[in-house]
Amino acid sequence: MPNFILLKLRQKYIHFMRKEKDFLGEVNIPRDALYGIHAFRASQNFRNNSVFSNEWYKAVGMAKQACYQTALGFIKAAAKKYPHKPLPRGCEDPTLFEILEETAEEVAQGKYAEQIIVPAIQGGAGTALNMNINEIIANASLIKMGKRPGDYHIIDPIIHANIFQSTNDVIPTGLKVAIIKQLTQLETSINHLRTTFERQENAGRSALRLAYTQMQQAVPSSYGMLFSAYSDALSRDWWRISKCFERIKVTNLGGGATGTAMAIPRYFVMEVTGRLRNLAHVPVTRSENHTDTTQNLDGFVEIHAIIKAHAVNLEKIASDLRLLGSDIMGDGELRLPQKQTGSSMMPGKVNPVINEFVIGSCHKVYANDMLISNLCGQGCLELNAYLPIIGHALLESLHLLISCNQSMEQHMVRELEIKKDTAWKKLMNSPAITTALLPALGYDKAAELAGIMKKEKLDIIQANDKLKLLKPSDLKKILLPDNLLKLGYSLTDIPERNS
Repeated sequence: MPNFILLKLRQKYIHFMRKEKDFLGEVNIPRDALYGIHAFRASQNFRNNSVFSNEWYKAVGMAKQACYQTALGFIKAAAKKYPHKPLPRGCEDPTLFEILEETAEEVAQGKYAEQIIVPAIQGGAGTALNMNINEIIANASLIKMGKRPGDYHIIDPIIHANIFQSTNDVIPTGLKVAIIKQLTQLETSINHLRTTFERQENAGRSALRLAYTQMQQAVPSSYGMLFSAYSDALSRDWWRISKCFERIKVTNLGGGATGTAMAIPRYFVMEVTGRLRNLAHVPVTRSENHTDTTQNLDGFVEIHAIIKAHAVNLEKIASDLRLLGSDIMGDGELRLPQKQTGSSMMPGKVNPVINEFVIGSCHKVYANDMLISNLCGQGCLELNAYLPIIGHALLESLHLLISCNQSMEQHMVRELEIKKDTAWKKLMNSPAITTALLPALGYDKAAELAGIMKKEKLDIIQANDKLKLLKPSDLKKILLPDNLLKLGYSLTDIPERNS
């Protein structure tokens, strides 16, 4: 290509770019981009496509909005109390913080999120994310003032947008706000699933079925009892998750780089968390020991362990229902809802896709639990450099579990079908039913009855007619659902023995 054409292309390229610099050198940035040199360098350094959580992004916006409100309050209070004292650098023009607050509120609503070019998985303890958001806020505020992005002599991403903040307090604080909001959604999703299981419990209260131990036929039970066990497990999950809010609400906002609040006004330290609480409508509180809150992330380990317990219960439920609704069971007494075609080759095949989605998601949660535990233990002295991936994994687990609950409730549990007659016949034909006759017959006679049922393919009534171990009326009474399902027996339940 001729040199003059290359020169023209270069001039055109430069026309659409702006130069930004830091102490490492200069970088060309797209002219109208809201991100800047710090985000650009990070995007080049961390070559992966993990997406920063929108909830975390919005929560950092709320935290910064609280910071700008507090900074403005500090400037006004200082000017009133110490009118002749110089203000800290960056505080000379209070009107800037009104504009910054307005822009941070927009970030808190999710605006400009497409300008986040830094991936979620990164090094640097979250500095790249913090600076990406600082650059967005600074440049969007400049546009509001009729200026161009990059006019940092007016609003600077560090001096102004990061006023009285450190990555090490504002990014984890945003994470905690995002987690609290997601925990609230998880609570709701668990309760909806639990309520749906309660409805199925009531519907299946007298629907007798065979219980299984070690995948072998065991004793009589009911679908009501099965669903009640799932409902109680979910109730425990809800109770445990309700305790998570106490573990996550303490923040180190105002603590600065290591929790000492160096170079931060005391006014700011004391006021900023309360302003965030009012903005975010979540019960965050100021730490009594910012140094501890900054460097120790055991609270995240504890919270994830609790939601992992919920994943364990979800996997158990999804696995059980997949098995009971499978072709392997043969009788079709429990029918899973058919949600989508299951094969591109086999006509008519329908797979238990909801169950599989839940089981797979739960195992992703288990993997995240190991990652979070290991990396929280990798904190070094005053800071944990791995907060971005820890937060990414924790929020991913919350998203997955909320989705699992919603998918199970909406697309599986509420549409489960129980074929009561099929389940009853299977129970009456199973030798396992003879366990109910132990008080009346004893083990040996009950085993004899079970043996002839198995050998001659008889149901329990036919087998008893052949062996005449119990009066037909007594057997019929024992086999009533209320008698089979009641907790224990009394001596009055034992019929007179045949002579």
